[in-house]
Amino acid sequence: MADQVDAPALDEVVRFTSELIRIDTTNRGDGACRERPAAEYAAALLAEAGLEPALLERTPGRTNVVARVEGTDPGADALLVHGHLDVVPAEAADWRVHPFSGEVRDGVVWGRGAVDMKNMDAMILAVVRSWARTGTRPRRDLVIAFTADEEASAEDGSGFLADRHAGLFEGCTEGISESGAFTFHDGRGNQLYPIAAGERGTGWLKLTARGTAGHGSKVNKANAVSRLAAAVHRIGEHRWPVRLTPTVRAALVELAGIYGLEADPDAPGFDVDAFLEKLGPTAALVEPTVRNSANPTMLRSGYKVNVVPGEAVAYVDGRYLPGGEEEFRTTLDQLTGPDVDWEFHHQEVALQAPVDTPTFARMRAAVTEFAPEGRVVPYCMSGGTDAKQFSRLGIRGYGFSPLRTPEGFDYQALFHGVDERVPVEALHFGTRVLDRFLRTA
Repeated sequence: MADQVDAPALDEVVRFTSELIRIDTTNRGDGACRERPAAEYAAALLAEAGLEPALLERTPGRTNVVARVEGTDPGADALLVHGHLDVVPAEAADWRVHPFSGEVRDGVVWGRGAVDMKNMDAMILAVVRSWARTGTRPRRDLVIAFTADEEASAEDGSGFLADRHAGLFEGCTEGISESGAFTFHDGRGNQLYPIAAGERGTGWLKLTARGTAGHGSKVNKANAVSRLAAAVHRIGEHRWPVRLTPTVRAALVELAGIYGLEADPDAPGFDVDAFLEKLGPTAALVEPTVRNSANPTMLRSGYKVNVVPGEAVAYVDGRYLPGGEEEFRTTLDQLTGPDVDWEFHHQEVALQAPVDTPTFARMRAAVTEFAPEGRVVPYCMSGGTDAKQFSRLGIRGYGFSPLRTPEGFDYQALFHGVDERVPVEALHFGTRVLDRFLRTA
């Protein structure tokens, strides 16, 4: 199928990415973020394309945008296409280019959100506006959503939309968003394009140890800090058992075929760690999702060096596989022990979507059309996206925000990293692929 996106769309996707980056939507998780200027920007561009975007807020300034594109097949299920407007913080002193400049230099757009995920927001806008100019309509209804608060709890974003505005997503059975269909160079000359068909669940934990407060010079057998430190050490050192989900099994089988390896994940005694060693750098796509995980990240206790506090607190970033929440809970009970309590500081479900569907096949075909040298493989995300909240509406989520990047461009390292940037050519590729997929989906 020939490239149908028009030439203005390729200029617009670069401009939109740059201009969205210039709108500082830093989300520090303290409620101070204001996505409204970016939401109004996106809504105006959608309105120019003849759509009727709704601006929706749970909290003033924490604005979401939702619009529907009517398809040609009224009997088809609708598809949700969503991207978030907020970004994580960036310290300007650490960057080569100011993180909110949106500067286009040497064929690259620089700034916070260039890959996470104002680039995808810009691609969505560029495609929809191209359709308005050319009179193109997709096969199925598309619901376009630009959300607030994804980089924190999503309570003001996708969670609010799913809970309070479910009617806007009527008919949606599947959705696409970030973290998929990007180029992964394996160091052997192969270009892989992983499409996400699953996410580990989010289990951010608060650990609290209590003991006897007292003078730091005295013997204290009920020291809250010691109790907490012991629990944190056990958690940090724990080796979680292998648990292979259907998505990860599918990834292992396809990767085995690419590299000429033997892999039967269902066979007794299959050693996934030994198999991953044979994959070399490609193992990075799979290794984080063959187990649950729990990484201690924050500690808080005490107020003076010679005072033993009565309480000590730690935070742990926990993630669990689809079907792995019960094991996660049971293991944390064992690792924390009798002297430390734990609770979920924030929790979201694990997700899994099938890879043997027409939608996945169409995503594969769209990538292959514009990157025939590439190999599409399914994978499971180690983290999470707004797809978790939209799953409450029965929407199965996929990670599909296509980009073709050159060798040496570490796409995954730029998520939340310093000097975040995206090549102009990658945006052009992504716009073409997204247009191809959304027209045929």
